[in-house]
Amino acid sequence: MYTGVVAGSVVATVKDPALEGVPLLLVRKIEDGREGDLIIAADQTRQAGMGDYIYMIGSKEAARIFRRGNIPVDVAIVGFIDTYNEEI
Repeated sequence: MYTGVVAGSVVATVKDPALEGVPLLLVRKIEDGREGDLIIAADQTRQAGMGDYIYMIGSKEAARIFRRGNIPVDVAIVGFIDTYNEEI
């Protein structure tokens, strides 16, 4: 499980048909209380927006959360973080 903050959105002119209607967001990972690398995550919640603190899952579990068969996703946003106890 990863934590991060939404930094923006990604627009794809062509994407896999299984990803139709699934927003792709640019997320800055938070590791050890510090902001790290930018990654692209599929938004399973369909509600995350700029500046939201979120948690994500990776690997094959990320693809399974959509329940649509084999979906080409490595990281999926699955929830929101209401409060963050570390100084960022």
